[in-house]
Amino acid sequence: MITDNMKSKIATHVVSLISSGKVGIGGNATSPSATGLDVDSGSSPTVTVIKSDANVVEAKVSIAGSAITGKVIREVGLLDSSNNLLSRFNFDGVGPFSSSETLEIFVLLEVE
Repeated sequence: MITDNMKSKIATHVVSLISSGKVGIGGNATSPSATGLDVDSGSSPTVTVIKSDANVVEAKVSIAGSAITGKVIREVGLLDSSNNLLSRFNFDGVGPFSSSETLEIFVLLEVE
């Protein structure tokens, strides 16, 4: 068991690790040994990361539709400053997107 204090410190550290994100059009199952997305969309979303509770990290990945026009997005990844994949989530596809839309994906990570 770890204490609430340790959970909070780990969540704070996770916030400091995440520096960028990627979205992709692949959607295969996630492997813990993955080093990248299945099929990277080639676009660069903006990522905002906060500690929204004592042990919860919230990441918002946002990308303009003009960067993913006509694509169906099926995966999102969070990366560190060296472009190492820290986490990847696949989901049912959303899209296709028009150039006037914005896609926002929210990822919640809870330290337990």
